[in-house]
Amino acid sequence: MNKKKRANPPVEKMGRKEYEKQLRKLQVELCRLQDWVKEGGERIVLVFEGRDGAGKGGAIKAITERVSPRVFRVIALPAPSDREKSQMYLQRYVERFPAAGEVVIFDRSWYNRAGVEYVMGFCNKEQRRRFLELCPAFEGYVISSGVRLIKFWLEVSCEEQERRFQARIEDPLRQWKLSEMDLPSRSRWYEYSRARDKMLQATDTDLSPWYIVRSDDKKRARLNCIAHLLSLLPYKAPPRKPVKLPKVSAKDAYDDNATLKGRRFVLDKY
Repeated sequence: MNKKKRANPPVEKMGRKEYEKQLRKLQVELCRLQDWVKEGGERIVLVFEGRDGAGKGGAIKAITERVSPRVFRVIALPAPSDREKSQMYLQRYVERFPAAGEVVIFDRSWYNRAGVEYVMGFCNKEQRRRFLELCPAFEGYVISSGVRLIKFWLEVSCEEQERRFQARIEDPLRQWKLSEMDLPSRSRWYEYSRARDKMLQATDTDLSPWYIVRSDDKKRARLNCIAHLLSLLPYKAPPRKPVKLPKVSAKDAYDDNATLKGRRFVLDKY
């Protein structure tokens, strides 16, 4: 593939030390957001979409690694079963929506129909058209019911996607990331671009906008995404009561290490 000139010169990628410093600050705020969600019974849906290799999984991990999985639930659905194929298209997504005090993160979502399903031939043109026609009304209903819906599209360049796919091929620690859809998606770059453009045209609304994150630099993308997420929510952490660690009671004390003698301990290899 002939490489085209970038519209903007590449920005120097962020170093690990600075990234971890800024990420910690944002993750502290995410913990405060979590308290606000629990205290106020908030219901939040986060949608993460983008091309294969755009960094959706890494962004989601950065959001969730310091908060409770009982509050922040990640949904990454496999291909639909035969039973799910016979259901209303949106049904298997809606049934996983949050209850009070929960944040649900969709690692790919109902927008599969506008992207991978259409490009790879799993739905036809009429099904895609019907989905794009009804989606704004569906999301309007979701929002009017009190759910906060936030949609992120991670945009990776053609050159960077190629580099990431090649790294997956060569690195045994990344090969599991190379799905059977990745290589066909690579050859259909411009089909995905047209599908993206059509999706944004139909579903980027004032009520339910898309927020596009440039993700060639994964570290900057994660930080920008979290910072923007926090800016969209009117959270304020409820006051915490002072915590004092209690002392171990000496009542009924015994040598509880001695009773472990003869048990099967894991060998200390390290």
